[in-house]
Amino acid sequence: MSEYCLECGDKIIGRSDKKFCNDGCRNAYNNRNNRDSTNLMRSIHRKLRNNFRILSELNFKEGKSKTTHQKLLKDGFDFEYFTHLKVYKNGAEYRFLYNIGYRFLEDDRILVVKNE
Repeated sequence: MSEYCLECGDKIIGRSDKKFCNDGCRNAYNNRNNRDSTNLMRSIHRKLRNNFRILSELNFKEGKSKTTHQKLLKDGFDFEYFTHLKVYKNGAEYRFLYNIGYRFLEDDRILVVKNE
């Protein structure tokens, strides 16, 4: 293993498998390596968080809620951004934002379901 801190380069004192001289260096190193590296990634994450927030604020009864396409658009929902798509055996296609899914119904209505 390295004898020097991966963040600041100071000599490490202590266990032979230590990589950092202190918690501050460890946090700085990990924060730098795990941050969203591009504006595109930050923008997509912001849109996903906003969409999730909008859906999670709906009133769920028994894990379901109904709303309209227009209401979601008015609240700032962006239908192009979701985390995954799931097609059930009955052919129903749900777009999910993490654990909250939605599918389009007739007449501008949307069914929203929340998986616990």
